[in-house]
Amino acid sequence: MHNLRKGLSVLAVGAILAGLASGLAVGARGAEVNVYSSRHYDTDKKLVELFTQRTGIKVNVVEGDIGPLLQRLQSEGRNSPADLLITADVGNLWRAEQSGVLQSVKSTLLEATVPEKLREPNGHWYALSLRARVIMYHKDRVKPSELSTYEALADPRWKGKILVRSSSQVYNQSLLASMIAADGVDKTEDWAKGLVANFARPPKGGDTDQIKAIAAGEGDIAIANTYYLGRLKASSKPEDRAIAEQIGVFFPNQNGRGAHVNVSGAGVTKFAPNRDSAVKLLEFLVTSEAQQILAEGNHEYPVRGDVARSATVLSFGEFKADSINLALLGKYNADAVKIADRAGWR
Repeated sequence: MHNLRKGLSVLAVGAILAGLASGLAVGARGAEVNVYSSRHYDTDKKLVELFTQRTGIKVNVVEGDIGPLLQRLQSEGRNSPADLLITADVGNLWRAEQSGVLQSVKSTLLEATVPEKLREPNGHWYALSLRARVIMYHKDRVKPSELSTYEALADPRWKGKILVRSSSQVYNQSLLASMIAADGVDKTEDWAKGLVANFARPPKGGDTDQIKAIAAGEGDIAIANTYYLGRLKASSKPEDRAIAEQIGVFFPNQNGRGAHVNVSGAGVTKFAPNRDSAVKLLEFLVTSEAQQILAEGNHEYPVRGDVARSATVLSFGEFKADSINLALLGKYNADAVKIADRAGWR
């Protein structure tokens, strides 16, 4: 993933972080920040608790699906109590930006820490973590040498063997959008029709369900985000670890554009009543301390090149990531939805 990250000047970033630490230490008694989040992870709860410990700023979190949260922000308008929106997938971040519920934020720390391709050019959102959407396979039934690209999954040889969740999930919409950017609409639609013809069953459940279905023999191959497998591998439940041991990870398109990578990210809301506190929280979430917690706790890839990945993620190996401008994933989202519908990918 070396091509995703820019090298940071140790001295420059060190000075910035020192300034941030100084500002955080002062704290603001009685200050608060209100967060609307569509992420539902214990790791995120740990991070906001740590932020409060470091700053004295209380964090109030409202969790929900991104659709209702966006509708809520729009209906609340200037009266919204929300200061920061956190969500998964650039498709959702793009929707938030396009709907006008985010404001531009300029921050020396954020701009020095988050690589340019992992943030909206005008500062409407910044990536907090990375996730690769890859091919997973049963180690005993599929050889890595049989796999190559996302496009090759439409080959009839895989008929009745592929598992994937619904196209209504934005993760799959963004994968389709990345393929539109690379191959064009017509080729992507042909691919989607070929993929649907190879489904082992109608799409159902989440990524974890696809992985478990491989182990149960319902199919041989799944398209899924790596952190779902990471959580199974690191689970306290022996049955989860036993499932994970049967599954291999293959990074597609390594001789071409690279594997599809998406982000979780956040943006300050347009009418944030506690804007300064929101910016402080956003800056905190990209510090090395917070990034390490994200990497270890949820097995996502950190946005910072100087933060180590979890041992579980490291076991998946190095890979080349698609260098696509993430804004295109939002731009082509509507086309992706139409293609999936025409292809019968429900």
